[in-house]
Amino acid sequence: MNIELIVVGKTDSKEVESLVALYARRINHYCRFAVTALPDVRNTRSLSQNQQRTAEGEAILRQLTESDCVILLDEHGTEMRSIEFAQWLQKRMASGIRRLVLLIGGPYGFSEAVHARANGKISLSRMTFSHQIVRAILAEQIYRAFTILNHEPYHHE
Repeated sequence: MNIELIVVGKTDSKEVESLVALYARRINHYCRFAVTALPDVRNTRSLSQNQQRTAEGEAILRQLTESDCVILLDEHGTEMRSIEFAQWLQKRMASGIRRLVLLIGGPYGFSEAVHARANGKISLSRMTFSHQIVRAILAEQIYRAFTILNHEPYHHE
C-alpha cells in the first residue's frame, strides 16, 4: 500500500518541513510515502470562505483516483489512541487498498465535494492545531503506527 499525504498550502516553517521529511524517510522503510503540497488559492481576500473551500476542493479532487481510499483529517472525525491508529492502518493494508490518501485541508476545512468523496474522517485531537504542525504530527503518528505493527522499540505503553 502507498500512503500519500495531501495538504493545502506550503509550510513557511523550515522546522516543520524538516520534521515531515524526517518522518517521511522513516515511513518509507515500511511503505511508499509521499507528501503533496497543493498551492494556496490565489486572491483569497476577494473570495468567501465557501468559495475558497470550493477552489481548494477542486484542486484536491484533481489529485485523486477512483480507487483511492480518502481519509479527511477533520475535527469531527474519529479519535484514536496510537495503538488503535496502528490497528486501523493495518486493516487498511490488509484490505488491499493500493493508495491511502490522507487530506489536510485549508483554514476553512473541506468543500462538500471533498466530504462526499471521502471514505472516512479521523481527528488527531479535540484541540485545534495549525495546518502546518498537523503535517508533522500526522507523519510521526504514521511512523509510530508502523513501529507498533512491527514490534519495534519506539512506542512505549
